[in-house]
Amino acid sequence: MTMTKDHIGGLIFLLLSIAYGYYARQIPLLPGDEFEPFHAQSLPNALAIIGAALAFVLLITASKQPDDRLRLSGYHFLLVAKLLLLTVAFALALNWIGFLLATLLFLIGGYWLLGERRIKVLLIASVPFAVAIWFILTQLLDIYLAPGRLFAGLGG
Repeated sequence: MTMTKDHIGGLIFLLLSIAYGYYARQIPLLPGDEFEPFHAQSLPNALAIIGAALAFVLLITASKQPDDRLRLSGYHFLLVAKLLLLTVAFALALNWIGFLLATLLFLIGGYWLLGERRIKVLLIASVPFAVAIWFILTQLLDIYLAPGRLFAGLGG
């Protein structure tokens, strides 16, 4: 069997779905919830099953043409590594500078890494989105987002 990029992608997606399904089963339930039709594990289990089914369909329908073999040339692995490092920096920054500022810096950094250099475009693409997500989470969904250690120390 010839392994193409579709086969590799399907296998990776299948493994991720299986791992997600395994960890979804580890979500603790409140007493009596196991008898309810919908509980904390319901949606994650459904997503794992749907993901595994789609990955299986991708494996079955993957192209088997010899010219579709995996080629590593033309991919930007350094850019991917930089974006992954930016994601780790975002996770670390959340605790220190809070959600809003960390999200804003993450989006600006991501757009900058992807090639956008105009400050106006960076700000217009980042600020409204970060503020909108913050507003939805904190004001509409009433989810508490810590302001960050830096601001909590400054403002009390």
